[in-house]
Amino acid sequence: MERVCFLLNVRPDRLDEYRERHREVWPDMLDALRKAGWRNYSLFLRDDGLLVGYLETDDFEAAQRAMSATEVNTRWQRDMAPFFEAGRPDEGLLRLGEVFHLD
Repeated sequence: MERVCFLLNVRPDRLDEYRERHREVWPDMLDALRKAGWRNYSLFLRDDGLLVGYLETDDFEAAQRAMSATEVNTRWQRDMAPFFEAGRPDEGLLRLGEVFHLD
């Protein structure tokens, strides 16, 4: 199992709307993430726009490819791109290396 942590930057003027959009993520997007192997997926947002994502998966590259192949991901990424400084979030994430895990 891989534990994955990544960073993105949400535009500071879009923080409230970004939070609102994630209160009701599309059911077909949630289903696609699960089917692609994204487990225990969480997003954390700091007030300056720093977004920290965490998930667990068997193979992150395979999970990303599986999501990229879905129509719902294409729609979601297109709708979310204006919220991010680097455009599409699935193409601009900075993955962090794990240095410690308690268990």
